[in-house]
Amino acid sequence: MAVIKQDDLIQSVADALQYISYYHPVDFIQAVHEAYQREESQAARDAMAQILINSRMCATGHRPICQDTGIVTVFARVGMDVRWDGATMSLDDMINEGVRRAYNLPENVLRASILADPAGKRANTKDNTPAVIHYQIVPGDKVEIDVAAKGGGSENKSKMVMLNPSDSIVDWVLKTVPTMGAGWCPPGMLGIGIGGTAEKAAVLAKESLMDSIDIHELRARGPQNRVEELRLEIMDKVNALGIGAQGLGGLTTVLDVKIKDYPTHAASLPVCMIPNCAATRHAHFVLDGSGPAQLEAPPMDAYPEITWEVGSSVRRVNLDTVTPEEVLSWKSGETVLLSGKMLTGRDAAHKRMVDMLNKGEQLPVDLKGRFIYYVGPVDPVRDEVVGPAGPTTATRMDKFTRQILDQTGLLGMIGKSERGPIAIEAIKDHKAVYLMAVGGAAYLVAQAIKKADVLAFPELGMEAIYEFEVKDMPVTVAVDTTGESAHITGPQIWQKKIADKSLAVEVE
Repeated sequence: MAVIKQDDLIQSVADALQYISYYHPVDFIQAVHEAYQREESQAARDAMAQILINSRMCATGHRPICQDTGIVTVFARVGMDVRWDGATMSLDDMINEGVRRAYNLPENVLRASILADPAGKRANTKDNTPAVIHYQIVPGDKVEIDVAAKGGGSENKSKMVMLNPSDSIVDWVLKTVPTMGAGWCPPGMLGIGIGGTAEKAAVLAKESLMDSIDIHELRARGPQNRVEELRLEIMDKVNALGIGAQGLGGLTTVLDVKIKDYPTHAASLPVCMIPNCAATRHAHFVLDGSGPAQLEAPPMDAYPEITWEVGSSVRRVNLDTVTPEEVLSWKSGETVLLSGKMLTGRDAAHKRMVDMLNKGEQLPVDLKGRFIYYVGPVDPVRDEVVGPAGPTTATRMDKFTRQILDQTGLLGMIGKSERGPIAIEAIKDHKAVYLMAVGGAAYLVAQAIKKADVLAFPELGMEAIYEFEVKDMPVTVAVDTTGESAHITGPQIWQKKIADKSLAVEVE
């Protein structure tokens, strides 16, 4: 009979969360590298190069892979014969104390993103608690824990449907994935839960993402049941959509498709699909009474040596002197290196600015002719100017875009993934521009930031308005002044290329 100490569980959870903040699973690194090697789209290849370089930097520097260090999800399987040594806390409280310790660790502070009173004040809990915890009571005398940190960008793209029993799951997935845009930061995985009830399908989908990438092994041995057939069919057909890394068009959108199923009612076919992003983070450990879990660091030779060169023809832009006339010549899909000063602001800052504009109040910062970066950075440690500072999903700012452009004279925006129709139309009307930074490369992006000052709304924490001074920050022109979007044209081009290639193979 295992006797488990309260502090061992707390410390194991804290250590696991720190571990996954800077170590990708090795299977994920290998899968991205394989996709990178076979990728034919230069834009997608460049994006994956940045993800792989960022992963290696985080592993050596012990800093977060992504600035969004996630909402913690835990699957706990507790043996019926487990005994606790002097425990004074509930298991929920132990797990949350582990979260608290991990996110407030001075050597590697993680971003606290959890808000209490979600329909009201939305106040930050300051320590990223509480976690979302799922329990199973199982035979045995051990405690098995799966822990993950799930970013909001990918979590927000989760989809759920109650299909008719005769409906096609594959058809629903193929119809749904394009509506998710690129805010879930592909390449990643799709977790699909089938059966049970609505809430059971959602839990199954999330739990499936805890598994390792093994689609190539499955393909090599061949499917042995309907679920395995579905995994292969969905992966091949989703990749044939041509969405590609970061939604820029390419051969690989998903690295694996995971499916868990459960018996369901004769009248029902519940299906939930949850994507995992390029900052895939999960760890697994077992407590057997011998002490806290020990997680071994991946060997450095697991990380490929990738170099990324932007090329001599890249456009270099000085943000301190750029003019609207210059921006007119920028073309969708073009790589740009930014230097100079930019502002930052995301959801809360935009809402507050729009509220002030509606009241006729003067904004605390002048946006005329400036660029604003949609980001909520991690707090700096040691000699950092700022912590990891990758982009957040730009579509959440779409509803504010026209008014901000109308009333402030803002020239450009920088964020993650695509813009929706209302934002694209506003950008076109104002001859503005939207630039995309790679999601899942937050520590790499932060190296370009040479100075950071809070200018407004400091009480918003990571959502305050900063002024960043940057040097050679890499971005892609995602929507140019004519309204052409790389996230529309790229996937269209690559979907056709993939279809043409498949047709040629069939003819041969």
